[in-house]
Amino acid sequence: MRQLFKTDNLGRFLQDHEEQLKAPDFCSLLKTLCEEKKLSTAQVIEHAQIERTYGYQLLSGTRRPSRDKVLQLAFGAGLSVADAQKLLRAAGKSPLYPKLKRDAVILYGLHKRFSILAVQEMLVDCGLTMLGELRNE
Repeated sequence: MRQLFKTDNLGRFLQDHEEQLKAPDFCSLLKTLCEEKKLSTAQVIEHAQIERTYGYQLLSGTRRPSRDKVLQLAFGAGLSVADAQKLLRAAGKSPLYPKLKRDAVILYGLHKRFSILAVQEMLVDCGLTMLGELRNE
């Protein structure tokens, strides 16, 4: 950020830092994170509690995930809070915010490495919408 604010030529700065300014692609990032954890696509989809065909469409990039689907995949892959936030950014979704009750429950579940089923149960116990459930907004 300091370099950005010091520059007198924004165009040159953007050109010089082009590689660093690229946002990671959602599908590529998720695949990389799964490889690091030695998980197959099928395992992640199953652990995420996402319908198989839909899950493969998300991972291949033929469908764009909702914020909840990104979070389900994060739980399915056993991601840390930091990696889940990266995945949300890569998908173009808002990060989890601890001052929102539902997000706080989800963050807690990610931090404690709970399964998606445990987090869904916690959400229900708190009177909140489960991940992947349609909301009346």
